Amino acid sequence: MDIDANPPKDKLSIISEELGREIRVFTNTFSSSTESNQNPKPSTEDEGDDFYEFTPEDYFRLMGNQIGAQAQVLKTRKIREAEAAARRAKITKAVIRVRFPDNYILEAKFKPSEKIQDLIDLLKKVIARPDLPFYLYTTPPKERLKDNSKDFYSAGFAPGAIVYFSYDLPNDSELNNEEIKTGPYLNEEILALNGLEPVPKQEETIVSEPVPDLVPNPVPSVNPNPKPAAKKTTKPKWFKL
Repeated sequence: MDIDANPPKDKLSIISEELGREIRVFTNTFSSSTESNQNPKPSTEDEGDDFYEFTPEDYFRLMGNQIGAQAQVLKTRKIREAEAAARRAKITKAVIRVRFPDNYILEAKFKPSEKIQDLIDLLKKVIARPDLPFYLYTTPPKERLKDNSKDFYSAGFAPGAIVYFSYDLPNDSELNNEEIKTGPYLNEEILALNGLEPVPKQEETIVSEPVPDLVPNPVPSVNPNPKPAAKKTTKPKWFKL
């Protein structure tokens, strides 16, 4: 199928259908200034003595936390399982973002019950070098994903998570060269989707058939002054002329 013959926004939906799930591709736009705004430096000013006083509000808050902790301990196993099942039922999707070393990000939507292996299978279809071994990890701290049989909910990846991509090559390998390290990591067809947004689905309009006009049946007119019916005169059989 030649996707170049389609409008740009149609390419995203076509490739998503081929891959069997909705995807997006974009670049990481976070700057150091944004990060510094999100992580302001702590103030060096000394706090006053009243800052460290134990107030009645602190006491009631502390007691409330202790009562809540005791209530959690007293819950039965069935109640905890029921609450966990209720929380899981509310989560209907897992949006996973895979960040590559060249600053591209692939976003894909999964069901919470799907496995991490499903993400691995998807990546093999979209990366530039599917012939090379790779692995995924989370950070901080850096932790490699080893159990691909876990579902996204059990792994803590629902309703969403960010994971990182890396080729799994020895340092002394000939394949572990500068070309592999700099990328691109996604294939050309997927990189062409950079910045495209999914087209919102249009609701189908149901055209109803025209209803024929109902013509009322004519109502017979009623004479307001009906004439009495004429009585028939009959002669008795014994009467003879």
